[in-house]
Amino acid sequence: MSLFAIGDTHLSFGSDKPMDVFSGWQDYEKRLEKNWNSVVAENDTVVIAGDISWGVKMEDTLEDFCFLDKLNGTKIIMKGNHDYWWSTKSKTEKFFKENGIESIKILFNNAYKVGDAAICGTRGWFFDCSKNEDQKVLAREVGRLKTSIAEAKKLGGEVIAFLHYPPISLTETCHEIYDTLVDEQIKTCYYGHLHGNSVNWAFRGESDGVKFDLISADYLNFCPKLIRKF
Repeated sequence: MSLFAIGDTHLSFGSDKPMDVFSGWQDYEKRLEKNWNSVVAENDTVVIAGDISWGVKMEDTLEDFCFLDKLNGTKIIMKGNHDYWWSTKSKTEKFFKENGIESIKILFNNAYKVGDAAICGTRGWFFDCSKNEDQKVLAREVGRLKTSIAEAKKLGGEVIAFLHYPPISLTETCHEIYDTLVDEQIKTCYYGHLHGNSVNWAFRGESDGVKFDLISADYLNFCPKLIRKF
């Protein structure tokens, strides 16, 4: 059994938002499917760190989630900044059940045990939060991260954090999120969100005892990254 991760699948089977207009995204759905099933087995788990579907309404996402459901392994999903379809956890689980989607779990104010690891996380937020509205959103995200970490610690094992937004780059830091990770003694954190030239600013390494790494789909060449083998 193994744990994998990938972010930013940006699927659009049910909406008019093709990603292949961007360099490097040509035939990405076929590449993702082939690569995924070549490395992920049925008893493995894959964390998808946000920006899953371009669907605006829940019904717009059905083809996208059916695509993911058919891929090998259990999937743990979390919210990204482009997941406009995102609803409550209970409504989304109801939608999955009604449509026969059985392999997808939702990470939101909770945690999951996978092997010897406890999976936690939240969306995160921008580096620049000078506006009052952004400060309110950031405060909620910090609260959700703390709740998820607390739930993960109850499960025991190594706590691994996942975020959509990067908490740190080569030039900036979201101190509220970053400090939470450090204060909670999280050793490993994975994030997505960055694409194209912006990956050049990604911080990949260790800072204050936390190891950070980028898992955006295009950065990984549309192949889930192996996180742990149990």
